[in-house]
Amino acid sequence: MASSESPLSSTSMLERLVGFDTTSAKSNLELIDFVADWLDGHGVACSRIFNEEGTKANLFASIGPEGDGGVALSGHTDVVPVSGQDWTSAPFKVRTDSATGRLYGRGTADMKGFIACVLAHVPIFRAAPLRIPLHIALSYDEEVGCRGVGSMIAGFGDGLPKPDIAIVGEPTSMQIVNAHKGIRGFHVALRGVAAHSSAPHLGVNTIAYAAEIIRCITAIAGEIRDAADPDCGFHPPYTTFNIGRIKGGEALNIIPEHCDFIWEFRPLPDVDADAIEARVLSFIDTEIAPRMRAENPAAGVKVEFLSRVPPMPRLPNSPAERLVRELTGANDTFTVAYTAEASQFQAAGVPAVICGPGNIAQAHQPDEWIDATQLDACSGFLDRLAAWSADGGTVG
Repeated sequence: MASSESPLSSTSMLERLVGFDTTSAKSNLELIDFVADWLDGHGVACSRIFNEEGTKANLFASIGPEGDGGVALSGHTDVVPVSGQDWTSAPFKVRTDSATGRLYGRGTADMKGFIACVLAHVPIFRAAPLRIPLHIALSYDEEVGCRGVGSMIAGFGDGLPKPDIAIVGEPTSMQIVNAHKGIRGFHVALRGVAAHSSAPHLGVNTIAYAAEIIRCITAIAGEIRDAADPDCGFHPPYTTFNIGRIKGGEALNIIPEHCDFIWEFRPLPDVDADAIEARVLSFIDTEIAPRMRAENPAAGVKVEFLSRVPPMPRLPNSPAERLVRELTGANDTFTVAYTAEASQFQAAGVPAVICGPGNIAQAHQPDEWIDATQLDACSGFLDRLAAWSADGGTVG
């Protein structure tokens, strides 16, 4: 068990966190148990919110006055896979390059660097005479559609204190991000009928029908791209689409009985995402499925929803933005094209911004890294947050 007699620097804490392989397909409980022990060693109680299977958990802890209010420091504990990537060192062991100051390892930038800084600051938060509570909110399954944090947010005001503000520490080079795109993801599975390729009339070719659906999606993507408003504040300035994977068929001379693909779109905050979704589903229901069944009643299409995370619109001059402006001294704000948990906090009535160490360009890459100066910058930010709370938490 970690204890208050064994403080860890942010770098040392990062080494511990990276050492847990919390790839989304795996459990995060070893890391959560480590964090819980670390907090307990500093006299901080925590709550775990488990998934239905009991294999993963969110963690929520509060330091300072009890009750609602205060600032949530939020981060996801899961990381993306390393399989198929060409790493030059062990991905789940931090490698430090003294010449460049870079710390390499899966999750260093996205986003165990932020979590490491927060946990390393627990002794500092505990020692400060906080007048505004600071909360630690760690989630699971962010990388696979922000699936975990919702059960924690649902507990705000019902077993968990509801923060006034959320700071989500995704890598932004400690700049302020006040809006992000959403994501909707789908798995489309087509079931046809196998036959010899010399007799295609006896089969139902699922790859051919999948191609028609993909053409429909691509056409919608083109329409939206061509109508983009370059001054919307996002880059790229339109809702983007992606066909992420396709599988189907067995051999050159067999009509493919099965084909499936996954696709997504990432809507801007002011886009009618329901309408986009409905166009594709309507095309499948009215154009593809009936034709497949007409060829053979056993054929058909099934659509499974993989993720549905809303975008986060700007809340001009929100309490979260004002606070982080004060703590960073920054005047500019930015938007990001990726999806984060910030929108879920904001949708629950907790104004949020994204601000954390590292650069998103290093995320999900082989030899992912974070610069040590970014950890220092985040630590300074947290020092100022503690002082802000001790001073009574006024926002300019």
